[in-house]
Amino acid sequence: MTHVYFHCSNSKEVLVDRCGAVIEDLAEARDQAACVVRSLAMARSFEDWRGWILHVNDDLGDQLFVVPFAFVLGKPH
Repeated sequence: MTHVYFHCSNSKEVLVDRCGAVIEDLAEARDQAACVVRSLAMARSFEDWRGWILHVNDDLGDQLFVVPFAFVLGKPH
């Protein structure tokens, strides 16, 4: 098990995840990252999240991978 953090950023702002989550493997971290992106996009409906990036870091602060919100949310309609 590994503790990971899901930090979000765009060119003007950074949202720091102070709690994180305990995950079994990178596949679970990927699935959780997609859930975080969808959750944020739904919570603030007026924000265009496509310019944001989710950074998945381990408990040592090393970046494991990034997920551009646009990859999860797709193109605007």
